[in-house]
Amino acid sequence: MTAPTPRPGILDIKAYVPGAAAPPGDEETHKLSSNESALGASPKAMDAFQNVSEELFLYPDGGASVLREKIGETYGLNPAQIVCGAGSDEILQLLTRGYVGEGDNIVQSDHGFLVYALAAKSCGAEPRFAPEKNLTTDVDAMLDMVDERTRILFIANPNNPTGTYIPASELRRLREALREDVILVVDAAYAEYMEEPDYKDGADLVDDFNNVVMTRTFSKVYGLAALRIGWGYCPPAIADVLNRIRGPFNVNLPAIAAGVAALEDQDFVEKNRTHNREQRDWLAQQLGGLGLDFTPSFGNFILVKFPDAPGKTADEVRAFLKSKGVMVREMGPYKLGDHLRISIGTEKSNRRLVELLSEKFGDGGS
Repeated sequence: MTAPTPRPGILDIKAYVPGAAAPPGDEETHKLSSNESALGASPKAMDAFQNVSEELFLYPDGGASVLREKIGETYGLNPAQIVCGAGSDEILQLLTRGYVGEGDNIVQSDHGFLVYALAAKSCGAEPRFAPEKNLTTDVDAMLDMVDERTRILFIANPNNPTGTYIPASELRRLREALREDVILVVDAAYAEYMEEPDYKDGADLVDDFNNVVMTRTFSKVYGLAALRIGWGYCPPAIADVLNRIRGPFNVNLPAIAAGVAALEDQDFVEKNRTHNREQRDWLAQQLGGLGLDFTPSFGNFILVKFPDAPGKTADEVRAFLKSKGVMVREMGPYKLGDHLRISIGTEKSNRRLVELLSEKFGDGGS
């Protein structure tokens, strides 16, 4: 019997696999696999979510106007140039659908976020991977990958899963060397964790050029991953394209309400940022004390390299941690199979992780 046939290349795509969730059961678990907010969501956002429960029969505002206004107010941006989506993932997908087609290509760093390549393949395009220097984006290597068929250059800054970043001067140099018809997408999902003076999220480039888009998310420091809220700050012409092809009600009503409330609670954001910095520094110190190699991170996670020794490889350590109720992220799909990405969790979760790693790598560890 004949079955419907998908477009060429679709079945070659390996579906995105999210971070492992806690297995069912009564045992205490610690999920450190998805870079979620260690402190949960703002109480104000949770109240706002509850308060719209009697309005679930209503369609949301199709333009997420109130949310865009609040984003613009919070970050000093023009709301008319903001497009909201079901997570920043949707904005990345919309950009690719709108500007990339069969035979085209996109460029990303070698260990950049997997969604860029998946989006390209879904449109019949080729993803190109630029080599990195010390697990950090190499601007010149990315530019060397650009040719006449390149339509989008994606850069996560800071990058997931490496945790590294490039300064604003390098980001601007990257844009200035691009053709006008190539879109530079700056994925700033972890921008709220950045405190370095030489960093910018890319909004200034959107203001200065017609081919730069900056994307952000509510899934990390705002703790609203379950509601799937993201947004892009775009030149007017690109915002117009995205609004033409996005779903008419792509951001739901509870998400809009919670997102607005989350933006109004910047005290919570600062509390979460402080917790992340302190716990990340503590975890880095502990990892170094155990002799483990890791990449200094500017996000809410740390990428850790494991040795090629019996019982101590990344796969074996991940299985061991999982057996003890601690979930971390495997890195094989990112071509970093000897690494694990570990999210910064609560103090309790972080201490449990170190306790277990000490069994493997501390004095006398097996």
